[in-house]
Amino acid sequence: MALLLLGAGPKKLPKGMDPLNPSCPQKLDWTNYPEMRFTVKNLADKQVLLAEGAIDMQMPARLDRALKANPGVGEIWLRSPGGVARAGNAAGLLIRKSYPGMVTRIPKGWACFSSCNFIFMGGSLRVVEPGGQFVVHMFTHVADREDVKDEIKQDLDGAVDMIGEIEQSTAQQASEDNDFLIRMGISRKLLTEVMYQQKAVAGSGPDRSTRRCLNAGELSRYGVVNQIEVRGDK
Repeated sequence: MALLLLGAGPKKLPKGMDPLNPSCPQKLDWTNYPEMRFTVKNLADKQVLLAEGAIDMQMPARLDRALKANPGVGEIWLRSPGGVARAGNAAGLLIRKSYPGMVTRIPKGWACFSSCNFIFMGGSLRVVEPGGQFVVHMFTHVADREDVKDEIKQDLDGAVDMIGEIEQSTAQQASEDNDFLIRMGISRKLLTEVMYQQKAVAGSGPDRSTRRCLNAGELSRYGVVNQIEVRGDK
């Protein structure tokens, strides 16, 4: 009797997923707004603030003004490609300190990437709806690699100085991120097991991913969400 041996072969990705970042959809809805805009939306049972677009250094001040002007807002819905890391941290701390009880939410179909993660983590209550995407990447300076290459070609001593500045800045940002997670009550393993494992740029080898979309189990395990909720139509 002959036996037929079947190899498992490569796992086929579900339709619509990103081949280079297999935990994420190929298309992520984080808007193309050049700066974060704030819009109040009145629902039947509450008032929410839509926070959509890229994050710059002035964003925390604009967020504070929007919330002060609309004291009835109880939730912030986030959709952003990220931006300035320290601005994200500052906005998260602002929400936690000045607006206790605030809910932060990533609605179905929306994506919150990079420094947007830290705004989201500032909420006292945090919800990622099924189909919403909390997307992380390594926080280091993505563009610096090419800058260093150019500097080496022109000035080796200058390249050494540049590398030192990058290392110092990266270490400082890592320390600030670690402190932020502690203050927000979120597991630091989110940094060591997820964020610090993602590459700044795609490289060689079996894992070429540059970003990671956390699944429901990971969101719960690391304490990113503390409310599990399935919403109906908005």
